[in-house]
Amino acid sequence: MDMKLEVVVVPVADVDRAKDFYTGLGWRLDADVTTGEDFRVVQTTPPGSPAAVIFGTSVTSQPPGSAQGLHLIVDDIGAAYDELKRLGAGPSEVFHDAGGVFHHAGTDARVAGADPQRTSYGSFLSFSDPDGNGWVLQEVTTRLPGRLDPSLTTFASASDLAAALRRAAAAHGEHEARTGAEDPDWPDWYADYMVREQAGTEPPS
Repeated sequence: MDMKLEVVVVPVADVDRAKDFYTGLGWRLDADVTTGEDFRVVQTTPPGSPAAVIFGTSVTSQPPGSAQGLHLIVDDIGAAYDELKRLGAGPSEVFHDAGGVFHHAGTDARVAGADPQRTSYGSFLSFSDPDGNGWVLQEVTTRLPGRLDPSLTTFASASDLAAALRRAAAAHGEHEARTGAEDPDWPDWYADYMVREQAGTEPPS
């Protein structure tokens, strides 16, 4: 049975302030429902995300600001930093972990700058909402093997698809340079590359 993550609940003290913050980041407002003075649900969705974020009044018993380590995935950590800074989210500088695997809790073992090898999963930045709920952005350019089913290749948004096409185009250019010939079957090559990239398997050469 498939079990797909649908919603993350974030505890906040001021619902309107949180709503302004998240929609100000460009997150889609899906719902704002009030059924009484003591119950309100606001749902927003980050661009390209299949899972939504919910906050409100009486939707969680967690204290405001206690949600930490919430991860968002991007394919360009530098561009993500620029966008969050422009939107007023106050992101940290881009960092990687001294251990080289995932990252330590809090700010322990942070090393300034992106991963030197720009390894997929290796570069991060963080930011917090007005209540102190902590978010981490992680750069993922190639998925680990088995992370996605190649038969279920999907893209969450037009920008995700465009980014995948650009990566395929760059790789295909290298392919044609190696072969020394124009590839008339480039659509098949692109499709194979994009499926393998999402599945985290060896790309075509």
